[in-house]
Amino acid sequence: MDVKTGLFYLFAAVLLFAAFRVITSRNPVYAALYLVLAFFQASAIWLLLRAEFLAISLVLVYVGAVMVLFLFVVMMLDINVDALRQGFWKHFPLAAGVGALIALEMAAVLMGGFRLAEPRRPMATGPETSNTLELGKLLYTEYLYPLEIAAVILLVAIIAAIALTLRTRKDSKYVNPADQVRVKARDRVRIVQMPVTRAAQPVADEAPAAGETKA
Repeated sequence: MDVKTGLFYLFAAVLLFAAFRVITSRNPVYAALYLVLAFFQASAIWLLLRAEFLAISLVLVYVGAVMVLFLFVVMMLDINVDALRQGFWKHFPLAAGVGALIALEMAAVLMGGFRLAEPRRPMATGPETSNTLELGKLLYTEYLYPLEIAAVILLVAIIAAIALTLRTRKDSKYVNPADQVRVKARDRVRIVQMPVTRAAQPVADEAPAAGETKA
């Protein structure tokens, strides 16, 4: 067994352990940290497969943005774990059935193999070959329509999240942007001329001119 195979088994073992601890950890913060560890191990496996772009994307997008945000949200919300465990055994049969169905589907795909209509051409390898360039060519040629469909789905999800966040609530102050745009100066500022209520103070006598002798 060479060094590359040994590293693969090492990263895979740590990945399986971290994934198992994600679903068995009682503390949600620890579960999020184990998920970060799982992402790092998956990116290391991508590096062994010479997919540097996917490995860096996994670290930057999921570990650097999504998981850090998720971790801060979990820590700030102070989730009551005991309240979440109350309905665990009630929904366990449904969750176990769905998990078994997913496992059977994955097993059927892995045992049957990936049957492709046309054999894929092998990617050129060499010091001047960039797998990022090859990935971009595949995305924008053969997988252009699936990429556009995924982009539309993400756009719909973003709009839905904004619509759910900006709904009018009684406990929050809501300002209509249209009213702010249509506002005019005369509606906000009014100049009022008030009558004088106190007489003006008499002006003090001017100081004696310079050079005048005192009496």
